[in-house]
This record gives sequence, structure tokens and C-alpha cells, in this order.
Amino acid sequence: MTDTEGAGIVGVSTIGIPVADQDRALAFYRDVLGLEVRVDAPVPQLGGRWIMLGASGSPVTVSLVLQKDEAPAGVETGIRFEARDADRAHEALVRGGGEVGEVLRWPGVPAMFAAHDPDGNRFEVVELT
Repeated sequence: MTDTEGAGIVGVSTIGIPVADQDRALAFYRDVLGLEVRVDAPVPQLGGRWIMLGASGSPVTVSLVLQKDEAPAGVETGIRFEARDADRAHEALVRGGGEVGEVLRWPGVPAMFAAHDPDGNRFEVVELT
């Protein structure tokens, strides 16, 4: 299928994460995970802000969107963040007050661990190979 067929999807730009408190979530994703703020603008129609953060040099971002009844916080996001060193990332999340699981290591698989943000949204951190 070419980009002129179907919906013409050509990439992924941002992944929404439902949060209860945008300021608290922004502090976690910026200060603990180390993501850079790309956009932080008010959206009065939605009663919050449009906040996008991404890893330096990465075109993909996460958007911290206010939770709604049909999209509550505290979900499995399916996001796999990359880290150069899983142990160092794990330590940084522990120091930052993040809820983290143990670093898992299996033969032939990169080291990884599960973590939760302050709203209970789950994601994984996977070491680059």
C-alpha cells in the first residue's frame, strides 16, 4: 500500500498519556525521565494544556492529556522508553520517587524494567543494544 492509499498514515508523532494533574506529570516526565518539553500551551476548550515531551533527538513525543471518564489515568501505556543503561535509568527513577520493578535480564534480550508514573500509568524502560 502506498501513502496515497487508505488513510495515508506515514508515521507516529505523539502518544497520549492520560494524567490527573498535568503539572505533577510534567515534573515527572521532564525532571525524572529527562524528556525535553516541546510544547506547553493552554487549550481552554479542553480545560487544560497541550503538553508534548520527547527524548532529545527523537521525533516521537508523549502528550500529557487530562484524564476523562472514557480515558482515565492509570493505564498500561504500551510505551517502551529506551535507555543507554537500564541500571542507571532504574536508579534515576528510584531517586526520583518512581515506582519501578526489578531490572530483568534474559539471554539474548535487552535488560528492561517496568515503571509507573505518579498517576499509575505503566511503561517499560528497555536498554539499547
